[in-house]
Amino acid sequence: MSEPGPSGNRPGLRDPSKPASGAEYAGAGLQLALTLVAFMFLGIWLDKRLGTSPWFVLICVFVGAGAGFYSIYRRLMGSAKRDGSGRAR
Repeated sequence: MSEPGPSGNRPGLRDPSKPASGAEYAGAGLQLALTLVAFMFLGIWLDKRLGTSPWFVLICVFVGAGAGFYSIYRRLMGSAKRDGSGRAR
């Protein structure tokens, strides 16, 4: 079992009294970029396989961008809730 850290929190969880680090936001940006690249390669593969260039690349890039932005939104809103800054004033 894991023992509480010095601040009383479990290891691996960040202290909610501290603001989010830049690494957390950089990770969200990297996730968006990797999602876009993965969907782009999927579109390229589908276009080569089906001979429909450039349609699947375009569709997959837009779907990947939407999925990436939604993922970032969920991550940042979850972080805001944990921090308590998402409360109504």
